[in-house]
Amino acid sequence: MANPSTRSRRAGSPGSRSLAAAARAAARRAERTGPDSGPESAPDSGPESAPGSGPDSGLDSRRDSAPDSGLDDMQVPALVGVGRVLQTEDPVEERPGGRRRGLVTAVLAVLVVAGLVAVTVLGWKYGDARQTERARAQALATAQKAAPVILSYDHRHLDRDFDAARAHLTGSFRDEYRRTTTKVVAPTAKKYKGVVKATVVKPAGGGAPAASVVSASPDRAVVLLFVNQVTSSTQISGPRVDLNRVRMTLTLTSGGWKVSAVDAL
Repeated sequence: MANPSTRSRRAGSPGSRSLAAAARAAARRAERTGPDSGPESAPDSGPESAPGSGPDSGLDSRRDSAPDSGLDDMQVPALVGVGRVLQTEDPVEERPGGRRRGLVTAVLAVLVVAGLVAVTVLGWKYGDARQTERARAQALATAQKAAPVILSYDHRHLDRDFDAARAHLTGSFRDEYRRTTTKVVAPTAKKYKGVVKATVVKPAGGGAPAASVVSASPDRAVVLLFVNQVTSSTQISGPRVDLNRVRMTLTLTSGGWKVSAVDAL
């Protein structure tokens, strides 16, 4: 039977401690140098690597038992791995760049939207301007044509003249014209055999009629005309010429431009 004291002494002998210290030192060297560092990472097969031999075994034992190590052999690789994870997942350098890219993208999106809105507004204004110019021309031509018809009549064919005039009118002014011609103009013209001939004034040397557009929009225009009216009746001895300034308002309808108001100035 073995002596317990001898077994206990062998378990705590310097040889056993040197063997454990040598194994731990080899593990630390392998961790420091890595798998590709060359011959130092290979296990020593020479006499110097034998447990408990040589003068360095005591140093390894003392180095292993130093109080400032504080780490287990299994904790060293684990901490190295944690350091690698921290270095990999640390996005401090990338975050400002990502925010800048997001800001630039947002600014570009706003600029694109603003550009599209500007193009749309400019296109709408350009289209509206073209429509307004077309309205000016059409309203002016309609006023020059309608003024002589509306402001003229002959007692010999009043119904025909009034019907022709109403064809140029629209809205409430059409109804007002019918009431006035029926109750006032027709009875007076028949009684005194009245005849009125209206013309838009033209320059003596020729040229465009004396008419101009005061204001215009795509569906409404105001035109100023100089109109001469030559009147004859049994109430006067000869023809009388009246020089009038007429402001005519025109409105765009489904049937074209129509006169919606006439004012003598």
